[in-house]
Amino acid sequence: METTRHFVATVYVVNDGATVLHEHDKLDMWLPPGGHLEHDELPHEAARREAIEELGLPVELVTSAGSLDSGTARSLPRPEHFLLEDIDGWNDEVAHQHVDFVYYGRVDHRTLDPGPDEAPATAWEWFTPEQLRANAGRFPDDVVTAGQRAVDVVSGATDSEGSTD
Repeated sequence: METTRHFVATVYVVNDGATVLHEHDKLDMWLPPGGHLEHDELPHEAARREAIEELGLPVELVTSAGSLDSGTARSLPRPEHFLLEDIDGWNDEVAHQHVDFVYYGRVDHRTLDPGPDEAPATAWEWFTPEQLRANAGRFPDDVVTAGQRAVDVVSGATDSEGSTD
C-alpha cells in the first residue's frame, strides 16, 4: 500500500501563560490551530493563516530564521518541531500521514473570532501547563508536551526573539 503524505502547519498560540486547543471533529482529538499548506504557501505562512482563520487572531511566531542567506537563497523561520504523524490506515498499514511544521506563537489577547467555516469560539479552551498535565489523558502526548513547551518558550521570550517572517 502506498502512503499518502500531506504537508501541514500547526501553531501553539500562547497568551498569558496558556495555550489554546479545540477538539478536532474529524480526528477526534484535542489540537491547536493548524492545517494543510495551500499551493505555493510556505509553512510559517500557513501557520499564521490558520491562526487567523481558526481563531481570528494574528499570531507573532516566536522563532529564528537562521543565518544562511545568499543572493539565491534565504533562511525561513524554523519550526520548533518537525513531525511525521500517522492519520489513518488500512489493514494495519499507514495510509495517510501529515508532515507537520510545528510553530509557537504569541497573541495579545484571548478574544476569539473564528472564520465562518471554522469551529465556533466556544469550542476552544485555554490551558496552562499545569492544566495540560492534569488532563493528560484527554490530549495526545505530543500535544501535552508541545503545549507546555510553547507556554514556557513564549512566556520566556523577549520581543527581539520573535519573528513574523
